[in-house]
Amino acid sequence: MPFSITFITNDGKVVSVPEKANLLRTSIREKGGIPFKCGAGICGTCKCKIEKGLENTDPIKDRERNHLTEADFAAGHRMACQTFVHGDIAVSWVPLALRPPLKPRPASVPPPSGESG
Repeated sequence: MPFSITFITNDGKVVSVPEKANLLRTSIREKGGIPFKCGAGICGTCKCKIEKGLENTDPIKDRERNHLTEADFAAGHRMACQTFVHGDIAVSWVPLALRPPLKPRPASVPPPSGESG
């Protein structure tokens, strides 16, 4: 049985999806408009808010915990690339141009070798 995703920020566009559809892939395919850069849970740009139907999404993934806080989750925020739907949802997001810059992730630095060059 198909479900619907309403892209609130994109003039309320509604699309029909099968169960377990990935939110970001659906947005890309149907021109829903959710911003993204990587699609793999690395960058955090696909942060969105499930306005209705949060109970119709799958459990929170570890990759989402790298970018979102417990307060974000409690408010309905998810990463679209990591979210799969199994019922009707309505989603919104802040356009990239209006967002504060993402916090840079610390680069991994190898420990000193003890030798000087």
